[in-house]
Amino acid sequence: MAGLSIGQVAERTGLSVHALRFYEREGLLADAVRRESNGRRVYTEDDVDWLNMCIKFRSSGMPLDTIRKYTDLVRQGPGNEADRLALLKSHQDYVSEQIAALNECLNVITWKVGCYQEALDAGQADCLWTAAPAQAASEAS
Repeated sequence: MAGLSIGQVAERTGLSVHALRFYEREGLLADAVRRESNGRRVYTEDDVDWLNMCIKFRSSGMPLDTIRKYTDLVRQGPGNEADRLALLKSHQDYVSEQIAALNECLNVITWKVGCYQEALDAGQADCLWTAAPAQAASEAS
């Protein structure tokens, strides 16, 4: 079965060729990338799947050191699944906390959108975030 070139992997993962070389150099791939006789990298479907998982890890805020630690555990093979699980659960907790915080932000924004929509619908949007009428009158005198 023919492998994938670095350009093909870049296209399929959305990572730049530079980023793919970085991932390889930093030891973030589960398997060593094979090389053709001319030195060109040859990737497998498993490499693409692994990279896509790493992309999700990074997108969710997982530090490169944590991805590297997870990768090292996977490379070591069977026997450390509890360590892998602990690492993933810890990151799952982190992501859940981030989602909860973002949901709180979304609730405030949704409430504020409702306030503006109601004011616009009532034709009273000119008073949003201005001084209270009594305060404005006292400042004018």
